[in-house]
Amino acid sequence: MVSWLGPDDLADCLALDRLALGGLWSERQWHRELIEPGRPVVGVRDRGHLVALASGWLVVDELHITAIAVHPQRRRQGLGRQVLRALLHHAMGAGADRATLEVARDNAAAIGLYTALEFREVGVRRGYYRNGDDALILWRKLLT
Repeated sequence: MVSWLGPDDLADCLALDRLALGGLWSERQWHRELIEPGRPVVGVRDRGHLVALASGWLVVDELHITAIAVHPQRRRQGLGRQVLRALLHHAMGAGADRATLEVARDNAAAIGLYTALEFREVGVRRGYYRNGDDALILWRKLLT
């Protein structure tokens, strides 16, 4: 079941980030995500362990999806889809009418998930990631 994450979940978010995303954000960045209004973070726990999360920023009428992480041993079980849908649903309720995200051009699994959820490629950010890889910019209209 998807639930809201907050400051008490900081250590779990950091641990999942390191496992699933290679340490995308620092402790300070996660703390900010978990305390600031307009930055929803949802997660799924299994036996008390955080196994998936999704976070975003609500800016006026747009959701910018900032992170989606699924524990490596729990991938391909629908958890990414579950947290992403919850985040999109929340954004619609908050008045957002579109969502956007960046994804590594070679991340076929993530691109498959986003495409299945009706995201479409609208551009490329060259050299976007620390390692120099390009990111695809994906958008989706949200139905209200």
